Amino acid sequence: MKNMFEHSYNRHQARMDKKFKIWKSAGLILTYKCSAACRFCYYNCNPKQQGLMTIDTAMNSWLGLKKLAGDSAKIHITGGEAFLYFDRMAEILKQAKKLKLGTVDQIETNASWAENENIIKEYLTFLDAHGMKTLKISCDPFHSEFIDIGRIKLLVKIAEKILSPKRVLIRWREHLDNPIDMNKLTHQQKIDVFAQELKTHPFSFMGKASTELAEYFSDKSLSKFAKQNCKSYLLSSKGIHIDPFGNVFNGVCSGMAIGNVNQISIDKLWDSVNWPKMDFFKTLFEFGPAAFIQEASKMGYRQLDKYAGKCHICTDLRQFFFDNGRYTNIIKPRNCYQEK
Repeated sequence: MKNMFEHSYNRHQARMDKKFKIWKSAGLILTYKCSAACRFCYYNCNPKQQGLMTIDTAMNSWLGLKKLAGDSAKIHITGGEAFLYFDRMAEILKQAKKLKLGTVDQIETNASWAENENIIKEYLTFLDAHGMKTLKISCDPFHSEFIDIGRIKLLVKIAEKILSPKRVLIRWREHLDNPIDMNKLTHQQKIDVFAQELKTHPFSFMGKASTELAEYFSDKSLSKFAKQNCKSYLLSSKGIHIDPFGNVFNGVCSGMAIGNVNQISIDKLWDSVNWPKMDFFKTLFEFGPAAFIQEASKMGYRQLDKYAGKCHICTDLRQFFFDNGRYTNIIKPRNCYQEK
């Protein structure tokens, strides 16, 4: 296990300064393919997307995190919809058990697959036997545009019997208790529901949200964010996500690769990350995404009249840079920027 003060950035900071945290959590994005195409998806997942994590990539990720964080390491499996590739997920868990890497902390699902009681019982019994601690079930207005609430209720019912209610996390319980049939609403009614969701369960306008939702919530001028950098978030994030191709994202900052686990182990990557010295990230660290406006404008970028937030600015600019082949070693993969 690494010591936080071993890091090159931390060694040069005063005692009271914010330090670069050790990554203790890693989300394995098993696939970008999903049975839904939620308007707030940070990773632009949908049924047309591709990509499936190999067992080697999963093991590289898991082993690297264990070296970095020791017994504090927590792995969760997400997507896309991971249950679309249950066999691959099962092989990953079998291999992790064989290598004595510990248990998976959480597995996320939208329940789209939960139609057959026998299949549900079979899958959950396997996951329980292989140490899954928590099943996290998505249940919100965004998923409700695509997922039958009946399948969610069936999965919850069976999961609470097999795993116990304490090991079933519903995001969010109020939507399960009082579901909204989004497909019966007008477009404006849907936007009103999303607006309420933003108030009760705030989300950032990254990924799909920057194109599907941001226009309805953009109410701030660029000057509002001119001096807002990303230093605090980049330093304080204790987790990473790893996509099917091995790309590593800091926290939930999708589409900005800081490395690849198939080329460098997570513990060594953590050692090498020094935000003020890294291309693209040093600008985010010191000045924030608004600082890229001048460069982008010279390339033809058209500044929006209003933005929904700092992450909206960042995502909009990165989409432009991706389309124009700029910062290709960082702004990737294409899955985060194209529908398929």
